[in-house]
Amino acid sequence: MLSTIKRLEVVYNAINDSNTFTNGDVISGEVRLEAEKDFQIESLFIKFKGKADVLWYERHGQTTHVYNAKDKYFSVRHYFIRNKNDKSKFAFHSALRARRMINSLPFCGLLCLFNRELPSSFKGAEGKIVYSLEAVLSRSMRMNTTRSIMVNFVSTTNVNTASWLQTPQHESMDKKMNVFTSGSVAMDVNLEKMGFQQGEGLKVVAFIKNSSSREIKPKYCLYRKHSFFAKGKRKVHTKDLLKEVGDAIPPSAEETVIRVITIPRDMEPSILNCNIIKVEHKLRVRILKLIFFKSSLEIYIFLKSILWTSAAFLLFSINMIPHCLCNVEVQALGRTIHD
Repeated sequence: MLSTIKRLEVVYNAINDSNTFTNGDVISGEVRLEAEKDFQIESLFIKFKGKADVLWYERHGQTTHVYNAKDKYFSVRHYFIRNKNDKSKFAFHSALRARRMINSLPFCGLLCLFNRELPSSFKGAEGKIVYSLEAVLSRSMRMNTTRSIMVNFVSTTNVNTASWLQTPQHESMDKKMNVFTSGSVAMDVNLEKMGFQQGEGLKVVAFIKNSSSREIKPKYCLYRKHSFFAKGKRKVHTKDLLKEVGDAIPPSAEETVIRVITIPRDMEPSILNCNIIKVEHKLRVRILKLIFFKSSLEIYIFLKSILWTSAAFLLFSINMIPHCLCNVEVQALGRTIHD
């Protein structure tokens, strides 16, 4: 038996080439409905919702544990047809007139909720953050017919109001070598500012004093870290994005090493404002000896927007941690740049 409904779909109007929305944007579009024959509708509405979901499984002996969590941000509806008692109840035309009489129901302004501080869209191994438009059609004595479409949202912040992004950062530590190598290694790290755009060079200036009996060299690695949280547990996935190696520093020598790491333009946005999902980007700088000894400087890079018509700004703060020369923690705030 053929379905009465020939087509039900949701279409929205893109506002840029990346088909992406950000804070303060307004979405508009229409619900399109085409039928094979006349029929009555009880209700027809479009629902705009945002939520985060986390789910993973762990095996402990003979038992499988399920870890799941949800974080709902909003769910709003716009009714085209309220219920069967409304005067606006429609009867859709048959297939003979369907091509000329496709019913297009416009909507506008549903993205006003994006003025809130919401996390960017995300999809990972154990969880996702999604924003969607869903059309729901109800008929008497029948199951609802639904169609949905995803909306790609990128969270941004006006960096012009955050002067602290231009604050220079500095930290230093030193470490004694192990039993196989005598002496010590010291590092003094300086960053000219906290804020950087995607695609911009991240300039790391390190004064390295090699008082050991071995040659050492700095090694750089930019990697991402996805963290998922549920029921007091955390699931972590990391992936290296790029690696670079600096020049060797000979024994009993000291040098000022300048390295410019280009932040990829297509790096996914970081997420710091979700209770169950966190996305971080880190730049790890290690001082590597040819054998045995290894110590590291870590730079945590948090990005909040993808470079389409917006730019990301990275916020750096420095913390001391054991077993490492020094640790630089980075946060990013994005802002929209309009052409």
